[in-house]
Formats: sequence, structure tokens, C-alpha cells
Amino acid sequence: MHEDPQWEAPEGSWASSAARRRNMQAIRNRDTKPEQLIRRLVHAQGLRYRVCARPLPGLRRTADMVFRPAKVAVFIDGCYWHGCPEHYVPPKVNSGYWSEKVVRNVQRDRDTDQRLTDAGWLVLRFWEHEPSDACAHKIAAAVLARRADSRKY
Repeated sequence: MHEDPQWEAPEGSWASSAARRRNMQAIRNRDTKPEQLIRRLVHAQGLRYRVCARPLPGLRRTADMVFRPAKVAVFIDGCYWHGCPEHYVPPKVNSGYWSEKVVRNVQRDRDTDQRLTDAGWLVLRFWEHEPSDACAHKIAAAVLARRADSRKY
């Protein structure tokens, strides 16, 4: 960490100050509270899954929960980073950069959804503000339905 107030961001760095850099480094990209709660609820229903795993080996993107045999990928999206229509508030500082980043995230999310769907996966996306018990119920229902469908053949 750079405690020196004279520290300047390297050329091309996204961090506009040492304080901003520390703040951004502290943001979790996995194991957030909504993810942990939903995982606990799904696990309590007897379902097992991979955490922060790549559904497709050749795709450099990870899902928050992956049910491989059922081919279900679950994403719990943060309202800010994924542009929630209800809660996203554009930043006041360096707004061009951050707004473009969120747009790129949303585009990547849609691309990921399409690639997984094309490969036969069911993609479930939830916002971090959605009730965890409702999310867990939808996940369990989808996984169990896909398992039942696969047994028919």
C-alpha cells in the first residue's frame, strides 16, 4: 500500500489517488455477503456446487456457483458493478471511466450469458439486493428440474 500522500498513480493507472487505490483494492470480487448467504441456503437444501469456477474450460470467466452435471451457472451481480437499473448511481468522480467500465461489464455479462446458453447451460442471474431465500429457492428448483430432465434420456 502507498501511504505516502505524495504518491502519484503510474501513467495509465485507473487509480486517481492512493486513497482511491486502497478503496478499490478492498472491494471483493468473490465471497460477498449476498453470495455467502445464498450459498449457505442452497447448501442447506442438499445441493453441492463449485464456487467461483469456470463453467466452460475455454472461457476465462467465472460464475459464482457452478452446478456442472446440471449445467447451471449462477451469478450474483453487484448493483454498482453490473449496472442495476434500480440502484446504479453514476459516479461523480472520473465518471467517464467508471461509467464505461460498467457498460463493458454489462456487455461482458450478456456475452457470457450467450456463450453459456449456446453451450447448453442455464444461466441464472440475481442482483445482490434480491431476497436471498427467493434466489436460493429459484436456484434449487432450476438445478433439480435440470437433473430430472437429464434422467429422462
